Amino acid sequence: MKAVVMAGGEGTRLRPMTANQPKPLLPVVNRPIMEHVLRLLKRHGLTETVVTVQFLAALVRNYFGDGDELGMSLNYATEDLPLGTAGSVKNAADKLRDDRFLVISGDALTDIDLSDMIRFHRENAALVTIGLKRVPNPLEFGIIIVDEHGRIQRFLEKPTWGQVFSDTVNTGIYVMEPEVLDEVADGEVVDWSADVFPRLLKRGAPLFGYVAEGYWEDVGTHESYLKAQADALLGRVQLDIGGFERSPGVWVAESATVDPDAVLKGPLLIGEYAKIEAGAELREYTVVGNNALVREGAFLHRAVLHDNVYLGPGAHLRGCVIGKGTDLMTGARVEENAVIGDDCVIEAEAYVSSGVRVYPFKTIEAGAVVNTSVIWESRGQRSLFGPRGVSGLVNVEITPELCVRLASAYATTLKKGERVVTARDSSLAARALKRAVIGALTASAINVLDLEAAPLPVARFHTSREAAAGGIALRTTAGDPQSVDIVFMDQRGADLPPAAQRKLERVYSRQEFRRAFPGEIAELRYPARAVEDYAHELLACVDMTGVREMKVVVDCAGGTSTLVLPTLLGRVGVEVLTVNARLDEASPTETLAERRRDLQRLAELVSSSRAAFGVRFDPMGERIALVDEMGQLIGEERALLVVLDLVAAERRRGRVALPVTTTRVAEQVCRFHGVQVEWTSTATDALTSAASAEDLIFAGDGRGGFIVPEFSPAVDGLAAFMRLLGLVARTRLSLSQIDARIPEASLLKRSVPTPWAAKGAVMRSVIEAAETVGEGFRVDTTDGVRLAAEDGSWALILPAASEPVTDVWAEAADADSAQALLERWARIVEQASGA
Repeated sequence: MKAVVMAGGEGTRLRPMTANQPKPLLPVVNRPIMEHVLRLLKRHGLTETVVTVQFLAALVRNYFGDGDELGMSLNYATEDLPLGTAGSVKNAADKLRDDRFLVISGDALTDIDLSDMIRFHRENAALVTIGLKRVPNPLEFGIIIVDEHGRIQRFLEKPTWGQVFSDTVNTGIYVMEPEVLDEVADGEVVDWSADVFPRLLKRGAPLFGYVAEGYWEDVGTHESYLKAQADALLGRVQLDIGGFERSPGVWVAESATVDPDAVLKGPLLIGEYAKIEAGAELREYTVVGNNALVREGAFLHRAVLHDNVYLGPGAHLRGCVIGKGTDLMTGARVEENAVIGDDCVIEAEAYVSSGVRVYPFKTIEAGAVVNTSVIWESRGQRSLFGPRGVSGLVNVEITPELCVRLASAYATTLKKGERVVTARDSSLAARALKRAVIGALTASAINVLDLEAAPLPVARFHTSREAAAGGIALRTTAGDPQSVDIVFMDQRGADLPPAAQRKLERVYSRQEFRRAFPGEIAELRYPARAVEDYAHELLACVDMTGVREMKVVVDCAGGTSTLVLPTLLGRVGVEVLTVNARLDEASPTETLAERRRDLQRLAELVSSSRAAFGVRFDPMGERIALVDEMGQLIGEERALLVVLDLVAAERRRGRVALPVTTTRVAEQVCRFHGVQVEWTSTATDALTSAASAEDLIFAGDGRGGFIVPEFSPAVDGLAAFMRLLGLVARTRLSLSQIDARIPEASLLKRSVPTPWAAKGAVMRSVIEAAETVGEGFRVDTTDGVRLAAEDGSWALILPAASEPVTDVWAEAADADSAQALLERWARIVEQASGA
């Protein structure tokens, strides 16, 4: 005997869960509803099955295939257009003519005793037996009344309460004799309950109703979907729940990882390869999908997570459904009866209210409060590029697939046969993702020079010196070991300028990737003397006079600078004490607490060893932190002024480039030494562009990043350190003395939350307010809006490029005046943004 599984429904009431997948593939306890149906059929010996498909039919066929994995034989009957419940079965008539067959819906959850129903049909010599179930609310179903022998007396499809005459409803499970197919016209829309059964009943055909005792739930609404999950966890329906019962009602798949400090209150289910971190709390009726990640501090109650969901620290979910591939960032909150579709991004601190529907591929921006469904709107990712390149969580936002697409897009912007330099930090994640990048580049006819693990300055140097068209470097995001940055470089070794970024984004968004023909596949090479060439060129450009008498302490932070410093320092003969001089794959970056601890240790070593100063590199060798000879940490802003003073005092001419957010004390330093300041925007390529000028002698970003223009136009911690060695060796002042003679700055900053849609209005309000401040103020729009007073005080209002915030800076002669100025303009921004 064969079975027919009807799997062609769209499930419109279940959108957005069914916006891009058919209803039978919706998971209940991490298995598609239709898989539970097929397993039920197999338990009752119905292994030969015909599946009728229509909506997104390929997805159903691809998932189940020929049924071999389930120990069944599946055939498919595809409808070009919906034919109704009877029409779809008639469409498979050629496979059903030889014997009676059973029809069952592929999107209803049930454990009805099919064998007993077939026995009932056979003993009553029925033409059709309809599976019936008593339900408390029959309004959404077809009502059927039977006599004491089970023979059907009357039908009524989806009645009103005034028409209800029974609580016995049609489950959509039928046992039929093959001759009933003759009652259905070919190629027409025909329904069993509305068309065929009433006609047979009127003719007196033997139609019987089998009142089932088992579980049956028509998963047709979001409420019934959540109810089905809860019923499965409570054991009200007999299903095969994958995994083992770790404690009463707590089901955990064998491959899942659950921290002992996670709180689990069943009934609940954790799927295959899912990971639950310490401090997460999972409460009753929660289902965590396969390969999902729940970070520390997250809270879930009656929440259903589909596969590959990422749940950030402190996220809060209650009574909601999260579609597959969706990422919820730190502190995101989703309330009762809300549904988030597939492949969405709910950014940090966003709030999705009760009952809201967010359709697939949408992004809810950070801090947003969503009270209405998001169907057509899509903010999308405003820009792939942020201040650190393309950044995101490893295997959540930055996956090998994304790396392949990004590298393919980058290659498409270049000519075939050109060269690209690649490099990475010491992390295993960067290593794995770089392989995807290299494969995509060579497959796109781009030759690759791979430096393997190397400091980013070395990668920038070789990109500019090897006649390369550009470069790609992968590094762990500073302070976040879970994330990675992909840095794209142009032929100068500098970060891609905005125009090139936009070109890459256009190719990426259109998926218009170039592929090489077989004879054009490019090659991968490993330059043999990458470090030696870098060291030789750097020492030829930087004045190292007098450094042989110096003593310094260097902290490599377990990063790639440890691969280069021995070669550099060995050639100049400086006495050096080196710490953390190894590649640390396990900790490729550092937390703020770890950084403070290591800086304190560096300070103690400098003081006890009587060194001239100490320096600590970031893990990629781009930025440095300084400790003076007294063992005192020099803050990033003060370090910029100290190095600026050293450079300007020696050169006594030329220009320096600084971002507009730098304290105006820098102007006083430069004026004292006869050097001019060029103020640049905060864009990633602004300092690099300025550093290309011939008369530029120095550039710094105020965040530990320094440019040595005579060597490279890019931020380079190694070059900055070597230049600083020479400067300190030739000056008569120590770093603490230089720091002491520079005036103190009173520069403050505040970030005001600003919705993306309000940023334009905010800046308009700032301009309008600037026009009313009166004479004596000068307005500069180099980057944002800067208002400078004659007394030297100033304020800068600048919308952040990659976050929904507006940054406000203020500087004045003293801290109180700076605070008052900051409060004034922050208040204007808050009022304009509706904060």
